[in-house]
Amino acid sequence: MNKYYVFFTRNVLPKPEAHIVHDVNTANAAANLGYPAVLVYLQKPQQSLNPIDWIYPFRLSQPEEKIVKYYNIDNKLKVIPLAMPWPIGRIGGKWTHPSTIVCKYYFPIHIFPHTKILHTLDWNLVKIAIKSGIAVIYEREHYPNHKYEPEIVQNPLFQVAVTVAEPVRDKMIQKGMPPDKILKLHLSFNQSFLVRQPDKAKQWRQKLLAEGRQKLVVYSGGLYRFKGVDLLIDVAQKLPQIQFAFAGGDESQVQAYRQLAREKQADNVTFLGYIQHEHLPSLLQAADILAHPHCSGEAATFTSPLKFFEYLASGTPIVATEIPPLMEFKETNIIAGWCEPDYSTRYAQCLKQVLDNYPRKIDGYVEQINFARQFSWENRLAIIIDHIEKSYIL
Repeated sequence: MNKYYVFFTRNVLPKPEAHIVHDVNTANAAANLGYPAVLVYLQKPQQSLNPIDWIYPFRLSQPEEKIVKYYNIDNKLKVIPLAMPWPIGRIGGKWTHPSTIVCKYYFPIHIFPHTKILHTLDWNLVKIAIKSGIAVIYEREHYPNHKYEPEIVQNPLFQVAVTVAEPVRDKMIQKGMPPDKILKLHLSFNQSFLVRQPDKAKQWRQKLLAEGRQKLVVYSGGLYRFKGVDLLIDVAQKLPQIQFAFAGGDESQVQAYRQLAREKQADNVTFLGYIQHEHLPSLLQAADILAHPHCSGEAATFTSPLKFFEYLASGTPIVATEIPPLMEFKETNIIAGWCEPDYSTRYAQCLKQVLDNYPRKIDGYVEQINFARQFSWENRLAIIIDHIEKSYIL
């Protein structure tokens, strides 16, 4: 029987959340590195009507085209969507919760017999895997709110816990995670962001630059106040000669922020909504500046923002706020301006300085692109695999 490197995300695909982008791209990276990678995720209820899917779920398939385009993944990855028919996830109760079905039925009976190692952010499934004799790679992006059971984390099958920031690592240790089993790694970017797309970038500029404006600032990411979106609208208000474009957010967020921009009379602001990853690299390459205006607060202590590494790979100058997880990059030679968070006036001043000092290059700043290469998903996964007992991964 063939054994696989199995990834699990307790989500329906596709969705734009950063942790789901992480899950999909990590599995895709494993496939690109030559491992027999399988991504397991939840199927939409309306697609879960075939009893064969309930009884024989371990049937490998290619990802749907919409998932491929949504995340810009390659053709080596195999997937298994787990059927979630009614009433699973539709009525209250432990026994109809998707986690129960996944941990008590699908994985122990159908998935684990085909699994050599499991890679997931799902702690409940980690515990079931260890008890089932399956080696585990566990990832944690935020502060843990539970104790780590010694019989799980000290088990030799528990290979490594990966997190993105030192404060999260410290909290995990406080909660019982052995320090020698924790690996701190930043998030990453899809290799497609390294491919230059000058013609498509030119089309973005023609589409977005209007009313005589010649400079374009792009923000890519979630539309939330703590990520600095409100602050960046204030910056746009102060710099009416510059065009600002926001990529990301769901329809309700886009509409709310369009209204806020109107109220602030910031007519140089455009909200594009969610941009699929196949189109995002050219948008980032179209910009004169890529904006990273994260606010201070608890979220700023543990974030390892996907967009920062996508920004680097684009070769475009960046204006970033000085939040703890990014401070190590301030000492590098990347093309960026840095300013303290929460102050729109200072951010606007920093942005103008970067525009003056670092004009846009059609081919990007090569030194920045080369620096970014170390942060690809493939390189990140290779580092993780170096910490795994070889018998579990070969």
